[in-house]
Amino acid sequence: MKKKIKKLYLQRKKRALKKIVGTNEKPRLSVFKSHKHIYAQLIDDKLGKTLVFSSTLSKEIKPLLLEENIISSNQKAAFLVGEKLGEKATLKDIEFAVFDRGNFKYHGRIKNLAEGARTKGLNF
Repeated sequence: MKKKIKKLYLQRKKRALKKIVGTNEKPRLSVFKSHKHIYAQLIDDKLGKTLVFSSTLSKEIKPLLLEENIISSNQKAAFLVGEKLGEKATLKDIEFAVFDRGNFKYHGRIKNLAEGARTKGLNF
């Protein structure tokens, strides 16, 4: 990534994160998408630790994608990642989260990931 583009990206991200802080009771659900994969994690910003994570590259989801012939860069894969993240969060007794979409629009894969997490009991 070129220096100027990277700088602008970081400025937008900083502006968005200024208002979003995760705690142990209500962690931050951070989402990142690349061209091929999507990643999501619940972060406690007070301690600086990741509580739960899920991505299209994780051991639980990769076989499901291959089994159902789903490409890792589409909306169905994002929904599966959200569902798996919601399941892991409920196992750790996490019900609420603050949604951090970074500088991505709430549309497409980001939206499907959020809906997948909501179906498994995560509220934000």
